[in-house]
Amino acid sequence: MSTRKPTLSFGQILNMNFGFFGIQYSFGLQQANMTPIYSYLGADESSLPLLWLAGPMTGLIVQPIIGALSDKSLSPRGRRTPFFMWGAIICSLALIAMPFSPALWFAASVLWIMDAANNTTMEPYRAYVSDRLNPEQHPQGFLTQSAMTSFAQTLAYLTPSVLVFVGMNKDAVNASNIPHIVVTAFMIGAVLSISSVWWSLKKVPELPLSAEERQAIESQPRGIGQILPDIVSAFKTMPSTMKQLIVMKFFQWFALFSYWTFISPCIANTLFANAATRDAAMRDAGLLVGKMGAFYNFVAFLVALALIPVVQRVGAKLSHAVCLLAAGVGLYLLPGIKSEALMFLPMLGMGLAWGSIMGNPYIMLAGSLPKERVGIYMGIFNMFIVIPMMIQIFVLDTTYKTWFAGKPENVIQVAGVFMILAAIATLFIKITPDKK
Repeated sequence: MSTRKPTLSFGQILNMNFGFFGIQYSFGLQQANMTPIYSYLGADESSLPLLWLAGPMTGLIVQPIIGALSDKSLSPRGRRTPFFMWGAIICSLALIAMPFSPALWFAASVLWIMDAANNTTMEPYRAYVSDRLNPEQHPQGFLTQSAMTSFAQTLAYLTPSVLVFVGMNKDAVNASNIPHIVVTAFMIGAVLSISSVWWSLKKVPELPLSAEERQAIESQPRGIGQILPDIVSAFKTMPSTMKQLIVMKFFQWFALFSYWTFISPCIANTLFANAATRDAAMRDAGLLVGKMGAFYNFVAFLVALALIPVVQRVGAKLSHAVCLLAAGVGLYLLPGIKSEALMFLPMLGMGLAWGSIMGNPYIMLAGSLPKERVGIYMGIFNMFIVIPMMIQIFVLDTTYKTWFAGKPENVIQVAGVFMILAAIATLFIKITPDKK
């Protein structure tokens, strides 16, 4: 099982990661639009954390299960491919349904379906990159994946503003009170979700299992009943590097989820408090957040590509710590900014962090994983993205009106502090590959 894989060109690495473009366009639409959609449907701000529960909960449940199943899959189409395709198809259908939600409960339910589908596609995707590349190409593979993530989310955040620029009315809404520009953006996402994944698998298909790999899988217990024992076993033998990364990930993802959930109401309060109605303030805030998100994601796209030689020279750990620190300082200062133009300064730090977050932790992790269990460990690793989100949801749900005085601005500042703590935690990680 130590057979060396073919070295891929940069063009091939781009093609294999293009499927991540569609997945992350969908996530970008959620980050930019779900809080406004919930607001249009009548949600109270204090309920927002619980309404965002779908992403963390589905990630917690779906990713390790899909990882365990894909590690032992003997499908003639590939170990990971069936999970990519079915997840992308279901996600596309959910994207079509979301902007026509007639009520709050319907939108929340569709988000659960969408996130479950996206997680079904995303978890095996990271394992696929690890499967396909030799260790020396992991920086190119995972940072290119980060670049695709950022490029997709740049477009997802920017799409409503582009639609306004080409002539659509930002205030025109459908029967659910959801702007037509948001409806159109979700339709675009539905097309991209399936087409981008199809493109990657066509251009860079999975490597077929060798006779030895197939025999090793066939010799192991398989099936639905084996999933839980496999996950428990993987937890017990978790690589030491992975354990240390979990501390950093707690602070990092608590901060990010706080930003995504509360940035629109924060800006509605700090910049658009004089709007005629709260809905009008949220629409203006939503457009600005879209532009800010597009900006920081574009910065992240450039950063992810620029980090490839930097990481090869100074390492993923130091690079990641510096990027997180820049984001933390920017988020802490953001609520005090009273100019739309100056709002883009903190987004430089967010761009540095996001370009690093989607690549560097996986570079630090990948070398420590036994190759026959990459899927399940990637799934478990991603659980520690969603666990901080779930903690944030329950903390904010119970303390938003007391600890945070009911002000989204305070949540954004705490997010900045947590991002700084994540940078400090990164410096204590020891990257030592475990024995395979």
